[in-house]
Amino acid sequence: MADNKLWGGRFAAKTAQSVEDYTESVSYDQNLYREDISGSQAHAKMLAEQGVLTAEEAETLVKGLDQVLEEIESGKFEWKKEMEDLHMNIESRLTEIVGPVGGKLHTGRSRNDQVATDFRLHVLRSLDAWKTALEKLIASFTAKADANRDVLLPGYTHLQPAQPVSLAHHMLAYAWMFKRDHSRVVDCIRRANVSPLGAAALAGTTYPLNPAASAKYLGMEGTFRNSLDAVSDRDFVMEAMFAGSLIMIHLSRICEEMIIWANPCFGFIKLPDEFSTGSSIMPQKKNPDVCELMRGKTGRVYGDLFSLMTTCKGLPLAYNRDMQEDKEPFFDCDKTVHASVVIMADMMDAMGFNPDNMEAALKKGFLNATELADYLVGKGIPFREAHHITGSAVAGAEAVSRGLEDMSLEELKEFSDKIEEDVYEVLSYEAAVKRRVSPGSTGPESVDAQISELKAWLDS
Repeated sequence: MADNKLWGGRFAAKTAQSVEDYTESVSYDQNLYREDISGSQAHAKMLAEQGVLTAEEAETLVKGLDQVLEEIESGKFEWKKEMEDLHMNIESRLTEIVGPVGGKLHTGRSRNDQVATDFRLHVLRSLDAWKTALEKLIASFTAKADANRDVLLPGYTHLQPAQPVSLAHHMLAYAWMFKRDHSRVVDCIRRANVSPLGAAALAGTTYPLNPAASAKYLGMEGTFRNSLDAVSDRDFVMEAMFAGSLIMIHLSRICEEMIIWANPCFGFIKLPDEFSTGSSIMPQKKNPDVCELMRGKTGRVYGDLFSLMTTCKGLPLAYNRDMQEDKEPFFDCDKTVHASVVIMADMMDAMGFNPDNMEAALKKGFLNATELADYLVGKGIPFREAHHITGSAVAGAEAVSRGLEDMSLEELKEFSDKIEEDVYEVLSYEAAVKRRVSPGSTGPESVDAQISELKAWLDS
């Protein structure tokens, strides 16, 4: 038998060493050892329930697999590249431990449904970790909002000053983004939590298997409906990586804002020392390197997703060896997304703000112009005319380097005789925020309601 491979009965010639090196996956798929052993134990128990194995044989296999697990986790296990993958490595060592009965473990099973099960379990475990990390991140943004309800800063469109908003409202915008990410991860978990075990190579098997029993032992919610689809489906991986890509998009957006806000020209935030770096030549520098790297790693996660999408786009049914290329992109995505979410939560917890600089920025850019236009509408002037009058008033104030709130009543009346002393109450930035009463707005009632809703969700 060529190379003593478990599949070597058909072959006479030894596999070329270059092919051994090119096709092996054990160097990275050994990360699935826990899932592989759990899947094998579930399969053995199910085979015994169905009368394919005796109860004693199944118990021997389960205990032998427990020993393999202990050897792997203690570092005693020897991974052999010539055995191609983790499945062959584990089964070979199991057979050394328990004897010929080890050869019965693979009854009614293929590496195709075996690896599909292992990988689903691994992705599920990763998604659950993402979910937990996102909950902490949402809590961090909610806490910052709660602590900064009365701090105001410019809200921007086109990165130009637009209208005043509360810092709480700004923080809540990210909390809601990440809550959507959390929802997507939960949806991914629901769709991924389906066991392919029992589909065999592609067509099912002649043995009287019970896939539902295997799924129950694994804690999975459902079973496959079509064996061809079960062994060739990698939607669950791509969907997880898409959710990860969206998480990274949202992280990259807050990173971009923190990079801008940390610049002394803005000076809105105090970068925590433990999340910053210095310069090798400029002693004064405090660089937002963590934010920059996180922004950069977003492209890395996109690449992981597109790599697997490209791999899968032209595959015929059912299993193809191309699918071996599904794991490394996900492992990289998983590591990057989880670490990024955890670090962002810790960084946000440590983040300081400079309310005085935010207040000073409010006076640049005429952020109360919309308030003047709305004031004029309240005096009976059509909005389009009020918009034009306000634009002229802004131009007049800009010409003398003053804000609208700094103009005298006589100066403002030059633009409309409808303007009265009460205009100054409207031009106040605090008043502008308080006047926002529509649902979801930056107004205090809305912000309070958002914080309460998010806190209730987190507590639940």
